[in-house]
Amino acid sequence: MSLPHAILTALLEKPSSGLELTRRFDRSIGYFWSATHQQIYRELGKLEKAGLIRALDRDVPTRGQKKEYEVLPSGREELERWVGVREDPRDPRDPLLLRLRATGVVGVGGDMVDELRRHRALHQERLAEYREFERRDAARGNGTERDRVHRLVLQGGIDLELFWVTWLDRALADLEDTG
Repeated sequence: MSLPHAILTALLEKPSSGLELTRRFDRSIGYFWSATHQQIYRELGKLEKAGLIRALDRDVPTRGQKKEYEVLPSGREELERWVGVREDPRDPRDPLLLRLRATGVVGVGGDMVDELRRHRALHQERLAEYREFERRDAARGNGTERDRVHRLVLQGGIDLELFWVTWLDRALADLEDTG
């Protein structure tokens, strides 16, 4: 149920069209909550039908123009309600971990070691990307609550990528020593 809340959050940050939301998901929100173009448009329709958002009025005819959405008071109330919900941490469901466990039964081959190296490189790339965001955002400072919260979310992403890089280094060292 988090996609509608991710969209409400994004629209409260800045009223946007479906296309703009898709781009924003690709550039920021999508790093921790991904959604396809189709999912976003489908959810916009549901949110509008539920009376949580509305299309902004245009002074000119809208034919061929993007529909821009804003959050209604009921949408803000729903987001506030959702933020206060208690949720237990979720167990990780990463196919790589399951596949690695399976190698304990079928044997560790070069393909798995190569896959671990590939994953390490991908996590290292993402970490570098997050570090670049961190450098870029440092110039803005932490003046507002939004800035501080964005910094905390980014730090969570950095810490997760550091975990993966460190763990994959350990796994590769262990498997290469026994291989």
